[in-house]
Amino acid sequence: MSFNYSTERSYKPLAAQVNNAELIRTDKGVSALNQPNTRRAISADSGEVFADIFQADINMAIWQRELSADIANDCQSLLSSRIPPNRRILLPTTKINHLAEALPELEPYPYLRADIQLLADMFSFLFELSGIGIRLTTLSGAMCPKFHVDRVPCRLITTYLGAGTEWLAPGSIDPDNLDLKTQQEFPATSINRLAYGSVALLKGELWEGNEGGGLIHRSPSVESGQLRLLLTFDFGSAEG
Repeated sequence: MSFNYSTERSYKPLAAQVNNAELIRTDKGVSALNQPNTRRAISADSGEVFADIFQADINMAIWQRELSADIANDCQSLLSSRIPPNRRILLPTTKINHLAEALPELEPYPYLRADIQLLADMFSFLFELSGIGIRLTTLSGAMCPKFHVDRVPCRLITTYLGAGTEWLAPGSIDPDNLDLKTQQEFPATSINRLAYGSVALLKGELWEGNEGGGLIHRSPSVESGQLRLLLTFDFGSAEG
């Protein structure tokens, strides 16, 4: 089974993969049992790859996909509107299917709105969340230009238009000689970039058992006159 552009809860293969993984549940969330010495990224052409984020040695899961023409057209129209989006909201998962009420600027763009609802439903289902922190923003420059790791359990990120997030392949760097404070030079072969439209889960430093293993990434540079349309999700709760 592959995911289509529907927000129906029909994720049984995904749920089965999660249930069969070696997991523990703590008061800080879900984590893998054994902390590995090395980390790796994984990618596939199906959203079911997201279940692999629960494997202890994986700190990035990428759903490689191409946006439909309808979604791409909605994104272009949104960026051409009088007020491009720059929003952060906390959305209870019970209101995912009413996204237009929380983000009324998406009302004229049904295909983009449906895609965000799909991703929000997948994210909340995977991690059993009661709320999601949503950021939808237009960028004309690099928001976080330095390589860094996120102080979160896990973040979803996708770029609808423009250059995608850059990240360091875990196996291409020596963790013993890594110093993000000095922003050392990294070989070009170790720097990867997400394709626009692709969706990634980035495991952060607050994932139980992943201390020191958060995915290293940064915002890409943006050429003059160009824009990025960026969507991110973080863990939230209905109680705020």
